[in-house]
Amino acid sequence: MSSSNHTFRHLFFFTIGVIATIAYRAIVVLNDYSAYWVKVTWYIGTIGFAWYFWHRYQVENRRDKLVTELKLVEKTEQDIKLSPEEKKALAQVLTSLKTSLASWNYIIIFVSSFIAIAYAIYFDLK
Repeated sequence: MSSSNHTFRHLFFFTIGVIATIAYRAIVVLNDYSAYWVKVTWYIGTIGFAWYFWHRYQVENRRDKLVTELKLVEKTEQDIKLSPEEKKALAQVLTSLKTSLASWNYIIIFVSSFIAIAYAIYFDLK
């Protein structure tokens, strides 16, 4: 996969995760205004999360498969010299960890959840 295609996929799934996160948190606000938009937003969030987490599952599965099949943990722990293929696989796993945008999604989930909770508490106590 080319670097630009890889970057596009990262940004695409990152954006899907952000949209799903915001959609779910927006339901708290929309509850006060429109049942129709609550339902639309719920579908957007649910489909977005399903798609995003399926992608994350595939990424984690690929990493795990490489590490397991090539016994990279055992070889690095035992200080066994890695073949060029094994070095390439290890570099791929580490690069994929380094370039992942998942941590930004976690931050957005945390912050938007906090805002949604604060909004709900404020209006519930009002």
